[in-house]
Parts: sequence; structure tokens; C-alpha cells
Amino acid sequence: MSGNQYRPGGFGNLPPVVKNLLILNVIFFAGTYFVGMTTGQDLTGLLGLRYPFGSDFRPFQFVTYMFMHGSLSHLFFNMFALWMFGRILENVWGNQRFLIYYMVCGIGAALVHYLVAWFEINPVINAMDAFLDQPSLQSLSAFIASHKFHVSENSGIIWDHFLEFQKQANLLTMNPANHSALQASVDFISEYREYYLNLPNVVGASGAVFGLLLAFGMLFPNAEIMIYFLFPLKAKWFVIIYGAIELFAGFADSTSNVAHFAHLGGMVFGFLLIRYWRKQNIY
Repeated sequence: MSGNQYRPGGFGNLPPVVKNLLILNVIFFAGTYFVGMTTGQDLTGLLGLRYPFGSDFRPFQFVTYMFMHGSLSHLFFNMFALWMFGRILENVWGNQRFLIYYMVCGIGAALVHYLVAWFEINPVINAMDAFLDQPSLQSLSAFIASHKFHVSENSGIIWDHFLEFQKQANLLTMNPANHSALQASVDFISEYREYYLNLPNVVGASGAVFGLLLAFGMLFPNAEIMIYFLFPLKAKWFVIIYGAIELFAGFADSTSNVAHFAHLGGMVFGFLLIRYWRKQNIY
């Protein structure tokens, strides 16, 4: 395809893996709203990827999070890229290798995202543990000074507990010997610790999609992409531009919870897998 013009065709004759991935993503998106409206069950909370050290984490979430999306625009951009680039890559690699690549990029994106998140979350947990291990006004004040509590009026019952905690912390400040105020602070920080660990929730196929963008750019860097009435653009430049747009969409959509490090993680794992295949002369 190098040097040729690439015009994405219609939705007919899609290879099976891409077709099934598209169908599954749409089903999961529609099902999330249907189940939520009919039963009140939060499928995003169950199937999105939780922080591995939180009690809400389940191993299957490393797979299911890729089929959950925070908004229609989030779903559209990811599925558009899957249709546009995935069909070509699956025809080149075959069904099995394409699926392996897609899953490796998606899981790799999640690993990189939470590896980076660990450097932000771990110091907060350590500060809470320092207070819980040796409760005192000094250790509590140190934690409060270093941390902005991630609670609001929309956080549920923990918001009421937080307001009460603030009162008890003030009482403790005025009287460090107030044992009941100190115990109330311990109870809340213990509750908040669990809440904080379960707060992160990653959703979306963006990590896997960014891996597809990278793969297309590596395999067909000089292929000219013609999108309907747009001017032709070489794949390597289109991938960069499209990646920037998708990255901006990820930042702009506050409900998606997909960070840029997840996108980069998908590309890194995709790059490493392609390099490995090339060394092994697999394709």
C-alpha cells in the first residue's frame, strides 16, 4: 500500500474481528444505559477498570474496560478509528494476530496508566497510613495540608461523613487531647482510604485504538489517506494529527477517565509487539 492512496470504504465486507469488536462496543454502550435505567445497576463501575489495590478491582476488568465508553463522542472516535485502520491491519495480519495485537495494546495501556497513577496515589495512601498507624493531631494535620479531598455533594454518603470529619478535626485542633474527636477522625480516614482506592475507573478502547494508529503508520507510512472530500495526507502525518485530536477528546471528555498515559501505553506496547514480530519474521 506504500505510496498508494487509501480510501476507506463502506461498512460492508468487514473482517470478522473488527466487525465483532464494533458490535460488542455498541452493545456494551447501549447496555450500560439500558441496564442503568431499568435496574439502576452501574455497569461502568463494575466493568470499568478499577485501581488494582482497591476492593472494587476485578481481574476481568483489564478486558471489559475496553468495551465501556463514557460518552457517545468517546465511542464514535474510537470506533471510527477501529473501522478505518483495523480492517486493513486485520486483512494484513489475519484474524488471530490482529486480535492479539488489539488486546495487547489495550491491556498494555491499562498497565502503563496505573503504573503512572501509582506514583500519584501511593504517597497519599502512605500519608493516610501514617496517621492510621499513629493517630495524632500532627499526622492528621500533615495529611490534610498535603491532600485535597476528592469528595463533593455528588459523592454519596461519604460527603456527609466528610462534613462531620471537618467538624471533628476542628475540635481536635482546639483540643489535641479530645479522644472522641481523634477516634472520629480515624474512622473517617479509614473509610476515605477505601473510597480513594476505588475512585479511579478507566473506560474506553483508546489505548488499543492508539496502538492501531501506530501500527498503520509503521506498516504504511507513505500511504495517502483520502477521507471522502478531504485532501490526501500521508499515513504517518494523518496518524499524528488524528492522535492529537483523539488525545484532545480524551482530555475534554471528563467522563471517560482515559488519561494520556493510557494512550501512550497502547502505542508503546504496540511498537514493542511489532518490533518483536519483525525480529521473529512473523510477518
